[in-house]
Amino acid sequence: MSKVVITFGTFDVFHVGHLRILQKARSLGDHLVVGVSTDELTFKKKKRLPVYSQEERYEIISSLKSVDECFFEERLEDKGSYITRYSAGLLVMGDDWEGRFDEYSDLCEIVYLKRTKSISTTAIIEKIRS
Repeated sequence: MSKVVITFGTFDVFHVGHLRILQKARSLGDHLVVGVSTDELTFKKKKRLPVYSQEERYEIISSLKSVDECFFEERLEDKGSYITRYSAGLLVMGDDWEGRFDEYSDLCEIVYLKRTKSISTTAIIEKIRS
């Protein structure tokens, strides 16, 4: 039986840190499913709209070799139902979310991966603005 890995993100202003975490997530299983935050969810999480629309971000993520399947994540509270819907055996998140999703350990294994140092979407946006 194949191991389905699931992860979630906004993936705005796509950068090498995003690429590396998706590649690492895919290496931990046989099938990678990625939830791309909707524009509305992104605004709720970050108090700003994303630079790229949800459709553009979805197109970028779904075109990557490491990604097998994508969907729009509409609510943070629905992570459990997404894990169940895709029969995920592993939830992978960046370590900036460490401990935040441990409540789903009864549904699947949880792994928090180290983020790529000195790379963040917020920092890139700030640099562009200045």
